[in-house]
Amino acid sequence: MRGWWREISGLVLPGTCEGCGAPRTALCAGCAGELAGVGEGGGGGRVRPLPEPEGLPPVHAALPYEGVVRELLIAHKERGALGLAGPLGGALARAVEGAVRAVGGGGGRPLLLVPVPSSRGSVRARGHDPTRRVALAAAARLRRAGRSARVVPVLRQRRAVADQAGLGARGRWANLAGALEVVPGGARLLAGGRVVLVDDLMTTGATLAEAARALGDGGRGRGAGTGFVHPPFTSGAAERSGSNFTQHEFEQRVAAVIASSPASFEINRNSSGTWIVAGGER
Repeated sequence: MRGWWREISGLVLPGTCEGCGAPRTALCAGCAGELAGVGEGGGGGRVRPLPEPEGLPPVHAALPYEGVVRELLIAHKERGALGLAGPLGGALARAVEGAVRAVGGGGGRPLLLVPVPSSRGSVRARGHDPTRRVALAAAARLRRAGRSARVVPVLRQRRAVADQAGLGARGRWANLAGALEVVPGGARLLAGGRVVLVDDLMTTGATLAEAARALGDGGRGRGAGTGFVHPPFTSGAAERSGSNFTQHEFEQRVAAVIASSPASFEINRNSSGTWIVAGGER
């Protein structure tokens, strides 16, 4: 209710920009431009945390998590600024396009955006599911651009996890190991499309690595610690018949986020094409 009340009141009461505090607008032109990637540092690209968790797919981010972008993400996620879902979805759509383009494009198949699931408790506390809401906005933006795209929320939590705040990289990996699973029948919904894991923010990469593992498991019930290791290449279009599993093609799993730590972006440091990868942990 909190988020809906905020959205309705914003229609009748003068507000301030969620990014910079400018009066009488929820999102000023300057902050909208930053979110749209206009100006220096807005190009986005491949991001890597350091240390990098095993099984993390290639991740593309639209923007560094700092300044205005950080304020807008927090406003949408924690303060119920639901009107920001559209602009944030536009940023996520750019990251999805970059992720798919980096591995050869979607081959004309529909883009299947799989959001990282929020816990039921956090959805109740916030009054909405921010990642799913932004994923829906991103899919709509992609469709307007002529791409077939839809959101396929096939992941869910299979057990409770501790609050991630204050945990380092290894603590987050341990906290999330085996925490996600594909819903019954979910694997069939992913056949024939180009799967892209999506989230609003990447910090240590633990959540996306666990989501990739769960998709690789494909509902077979093998969690972390059972000897199953999510392969770097997984079936892109598969058919099951009883215990038979026919793989028609293999493709690399990819992920896209709105923002990531500035230090996690790959930076081309010289004209020879040598990449220096910096990483950080928030």
